[in-house]
Amino acid sequence: MSVPATPPAGARPMPPPEQPIPWFGLAAVLLGTFISTLNGRLSTFGLGDIRGGVHAGFDDGAWITTAQTVAQMLVLPVAIWLGAVFGARRVLIEAALAYAVISFLEPFSPNLAMLLGLQFMGGLASGFFIPLTLSFILRGIPPRLWAYGIALYALNLELSLNISASLEGWYVDHLSWRWIFWQNVPLALGMFACFKWGSKPEPPNPAGPMPDRFGLVTSGAGLALIYAALDQGNRLDWLNSGLICGLLAAGVILVAAFVVHERRSPQPFINLKVALGPPLPRLLLLVAFLRLTILSTAYLIPQYLGVVRGFRALEVGQTLIWIAAPQLIICPLAAVMLRRMDPRFVSSLGFILISVACLMVAHGLTPLWASDQFMLSQLLQAVGQSFALSGIVFFAVLHLKPEDALTFGAAIQTARLMGGQIGTAFIATFVRIRSQIASNHIGLHIEVGDSQVLHRLQDYAAATGRAVDPATAAGRAATLLVGVVRSAAATQGVIDGFVAIGALTALALLLVVAHKPAPIGPASHLPLFAPRPAPTPAPDLGAKPS
Repeated sequence: MSVPATPPAGARPMPPPEQPIPWFGLAAVLLGTFISTLNGRLSTFGLGDIRGGVHAGFDDGAWITTAQTVAQMLVLPVAIWLGAVFGARRVLIEAALAYAVISFLEPFSPNLAMLLGLQFMGGLASGFFIPLTLSFILRGIPPRLWAYGIALYALNLELSLNISASLEGWYVDHLSWRWIFWQNVPLALGMFACFKWGSKPEPPNPAGPMPDRFGLVTSGAGLALIYAALDQGNRLDWLNSGLICGLLAAGVILVAAFVVHERRSPQPFINLKVALGPPLPRLLLLVAFLRLTILSTAYLIPQYLGVVRGFRALEVGQTLIWIAAPQLIICPLAAVMLRRMDPRFVSSLGFILISVACLMVAHGLTPLWASDQFMLSQLLQAVGQSFALSGIVFFAVLHLKPEDALTFGAAIQTARLMGGQIGTAFIATFVRIRSQIASNHIGLHIEVGDSQVLHRLQDYAAATGRAVDPATAAGRAATLLVGVVRSAAATQGVIDGFVAIGALTALALLLVVAHKPAPIGPASHLPLFAPRPAPTPAPDLGAKPS
């Protein structure tokens, strides 16, 4: 019978082998977060072209983008449960393959009903991407690389948000609106390949959480109904619509029933101590705040360039690209800063830059601005958004245990979608109301018979009436004056929107500064590249014992 060799008494134990860096896993995370945000933004920018492709009206076609994101909220609890039982890798492989097939079929929809069904199915598949890819970062990547994984996570969200206008405009001008969906096919297949052949299989966990059907249904359906109400509220005039009131009431009741059920259940589906315990609620609120600040570029600038200047999507994209392109440099810089500085400082610096960028635009914006005038503020916005998002997420990660990764991923996805949708609803309604108020105030100074008004109308008529009769020239002059008033009112509404976002950013900054430091964890003290172990000196066999 062989006896295992015993190391000499003076020999040092062998260090554990260094965990290899899963580069393909990082690439899969990059693709997953990229796809999830990009498709929603592309559908928003190209909604008019998609409606035309399936012969849908304005009101019916407004549900095209809603169908996908509602499905993402609905499947969120299921994603957590499946990821805990079967592992994130296996679930993401199947979800990526399903999403590729659905994206290929969507442009062949013969009518709106078929497209809405496929959009809903695509949302069910892509709803796995964000929560499970963030879980993969915390579980499948060495802690010394968490900062870089989270910086990649932030990079993809920012990049996909701000290149969407350029991509949609290029597809429509040079290819077809169908590529809004078809471009997801190679991306999803690349994600599938990276996980399938570039990451290690995870053993299933039969002892994972039991399938709490009541919790799965009430949480997913409640969040989905609330999201649908927020997404359609501005179009249907909020509480003046019975549909919006019904969606909100049903969603709130279901979410409340879920919380009560989880608190009373001996084996809760969601760890509410993690989801609702400090400091996660405040950090999730900051994520929601940040999603609102991102709208200063994702909504307000396209709103101004489209309504006031009449720019097409491709021309709007030439402005937003100044936020997307610098992210490739800012991403590694943010990761290095997170490794060497307090994450609160990194996120605070980001919020300060966002606030300064908003106030720069609010102070100087006029109806004559074009893409070039936004360049400096958008560069500041690019740096600020990347620093703020990566700093907040990394700060939250430092408070977590790896076994809480799935709960954290679901909470981040909820805050991201709900925060973005609440922000969109708030800013869209706020800008619309402020534009109407500005239009009324400007209209009070335009009186029939006023000398300045008559002089302006005469100038417009002289500029347009060279080839037409005087009556037609007068009508065109009045139309031009109405357009000038509308542009000035829309510009004032956008200015007020930038001021509001700057003020909310300052409030988020106060929340960051008032927070306690994060505990020292595995991601906060390990060097980026683990040092090689010192060589063990060979024993001197000729030495005499003392």
